[in-house]
Amino acid sequence: MNAPDKTPLQARFTRGSTMKHVIEMTVTGTIGLIAIFVVDFLSLFYVSRLDDDRLTAGVGYATTVLFIAVSVNIGSMIAGTAIVSRAIGAGDMAGARRFAASALSIAMLVGAAVSLLLFLALPTILSSIGAAAVPSEIAARFLMITLPANVLMAAGMMFSGFLRAVGDARRAMQVTLFGGLVTAVLDPLLIFGLGLGTDGAAIATVVSRLVFTAVGFNGAVRVHRLMQMPRIADMLADGAAFFRIAVPAILTNVATPVGGLLYMRILSPFGAEAIAASAILDRLVPLAFGALFALSGAIGSILGQNLGAGLFDRLRQALRDAFIFCAIYTLIAWVLLVLFRNQVVWLFKVDGATARYVVFFCLFGGLAWVFGGLTMVANASFNNLGFPLYSTAFNWGRAVLGAFPFAFVGAQYYGVEGAMAGLVAGNLLFGIGALVMAFRVIDQLEAQALGEGEATE
Repeated sequence: MNAPDKTPLQARFTRGSTMKHVIEMTVTGTIGLIAIFVVDFLSLFYVSRLDDDRLTAGVGYATTVLFIAVSVNIGSMIAGTAIVSRAIGAGDMAGARRFAASALSIAMLVGAAVSLLLFLALPTILSSIGAAAVPSEIAARFLMITLPANVLMAAGMMFSGFLRAVGDARRAMQVTLFGGLVTAVLDPLLIFGLGLGTDGAAIATVVSRLVFTAVGFNGAVRVHRLMQMPRIADMLADGAAFFRIAVPAILTNVATPVGGLLYMRILSPFGAEAIAASAILDRLVPLAFGALFALSGAIGSILGQNLGAGLFDRLRQALRDAFIFCAIYTLIAWVLLVLFRNQVVWLFKVDGATARYVVFFCLFGGLAWVFGGLTMVANASFNNLGFPLYSTAFNWGRAVLGAFPFAFVGAQYYGVEGAMAGLVAGNLLFGIGALVMAFRVIDQLEAQALGEGEATE
């Protein structure tokens, strides 16, 4: 795994059009993510075809819990991507390889620890979010199958982050794309062909984790040689820099599933129909707004390289381009949700209250993502520019202080629809605030660099 320092790693984001880089990295990232989101969408679609809302609700509960583990992995990936991309931008290729090895090892250890903790606390977690009877049993079984594979997910996501850090958009896309394609084939085969039901969906998820890791390893290690052999001494030396970003980033990302757990608790009194609708929307939202997740990953490596090179004007332009892309995309996605709301209901073969909740979200819930997308882009900039605590504050503020109180009050007066409207209000406030703060951070970094430059003259 050792590689000579002459391997041609290049800081390609420090030159050329920033909008072109934003679009290229986002589009390729979106293709890979959409593959995963489509598979998750189809998995729930297949489960819904079993004609039992309790099964759909059970998978919905399981997904909400599993998202905690995935969010921790994302936080680790953010730290690895940020520091490796900065090293590449500064021309320190040996340092990039060393840190990549350390970051991967640490991320896998963290992923294993989180899986164990969730497994031990599973009964308490499911009970706290209102899961009971059959949905609780289905959720627990699904998680017992999928949680052990979280360490593979941690590795695959980290490899994908390294590929984005070096600017290899195509291979970063392939990590998730190939995993999604394999799962798309296995889902119907296991769920219906072998009659495994929700167990089949869980097994397909585990297989996808294996594919993520294999494809990512090939791109990051075999093609780019962006790693040396991990060493305990390097892990200890690099751990401080890793956790300075990873801990706030993990806290930032965990805010979303924690907010989801609180939201589930709000919906639970409204019955299996509300939980089933929420499970459908949990699959629909990433499919509709998947480019935002890709954008938040893409902008990080672009900002990291330009920060490492000290190009502050390009930092501002890249961030401006990302916000413009975010606004245009979310508005288009929202319009499409409104136009195809009845087709979504038909596709999942739901009716009554479940159908009404899904339609309401399609009509009004997209507005939450117009502003939620701004927060996502801003948080990515905070993590990669050295202000990870800002992203922690904004995401927890949005998920808990913003969305939860509004959703709770809305549910008391207007039921499930009121809870959904509350999410919109919380996202609006924090999205605008995060946008303003992101540009102030760049101004602060430039002033600091100018001060240090004057001090050395």
